[in-house]
Amino acid sequence: MGKGPHKLEFEVVEGWESLPEGWAFVEVAGVAVDSDDRVYVFNRGEHPMIVFDKEGKFLNAWGEGVFTNPHGIFIDRGNTIWCADHADHTIRKFSTSGELLMTLGDSIPSDTGFQPNKSPVCCAAGPFNMVTNAAIGPDGDLFVSDGYGNARVHRYSSDGTLKYSWGKPGSAPGEFNLPHSIAVDRSGRVFVADRENSRVQIFSCEGEFLNQWTWTNRPCDLFIDEQENLYIAELGWSVPMKASPHFRMMESPPIGHDPIARVTICDLDGNVQSRIGGPNSVLPGNFIQPHAIWADSRGDLYVGEVPKAGGGVNHFAPLTCHSFQKFIRSG
Repeated sequence: MGKGPHKLEFEVVEGWESLPEGWAFVEVAGVAVDSDDRVYVFNRGEHPMIVFDKEGKFLNAWGEGVFTNPHGIFIDRGNTIWCADHADHTIRKFSTSGELLMTLGDSIPSDTGFQPNKSPVCCAAGPFNMVTNAAIGPDGDLFVSDGYGNARVHRYSSDGTLKYSWGKPGSAPGEFNLPHSIAVDRSGRVFVADRENSRVQIFSCEGEFLNQWTWTNRPCDLFIDEQENLYIAELGWSVPMKASPHFRMMESPPIGHDPIARVTICDLDGNVQSRIGGPNSVLPGNFIQPHAIWADSRGDLYVGEVPKAGGGVNHFAPLTCHSFQKFIRSG
């Protein structure tokens, strides 16, 4: 279980980004930062990839007409950008200028028995069915979380060849109920945000189950920084969950869990360094539905939220819901 003193402190910065007039994120599904601290906001507005410098100045935008529904993003050490489009069932590889370099997946969902509004994931299958995110391991291999319509992790070589996959639907160790994000540490351990089991599972790079943390609140996104701090965006239960015939959603918190949406920063043993977020979700510095997380070279934090898809906009109306926040690290 997460424990330990809070060693890191963060302060929210309101109005950090300078969007062009008339532009809007709508909601931010993914966020990542490159080696020059340029911030890539992967959003569901008219301009899917919006790029800012570290001061929040608008630099560029691309991806119009490319994505069906943006979901997860990862930037590797070579500044290659990997984007998960979960409605198109693809992972795409881009340059920083938006040049398409590779596509994994053929836009046809794999056969898992999953049918929107009808049936949940019945069995595991190959890539992809509503794929969620990706991360590069220390040897250059790509690890993909394949979540809403599947229950697997896939491992690819750097040239896009599928090596193997692991996981199946369920709640036992090594099973998944919506693997929503993925991160790989320097030793090759694979951390998976098993969202609707409300846990983080940890595996070897070969898929051997090593450990699990059950104190998380529906973990949505994971990021590991150079100091090996693990940042977790936790969706929580700030917005009431509705029963669904095709998703086995965790409709209420497990006993002992705080229901709020939050961000947790911990070490790779699960010892908590800091937590951000409070019960009044619409206030700056708190969260409605945190879906994306990344930290820059200074340790400043960027968090994206999905209040439209998750029902937050309707639930909190007429209050305005934020979809993107920056936090300055002060401790």
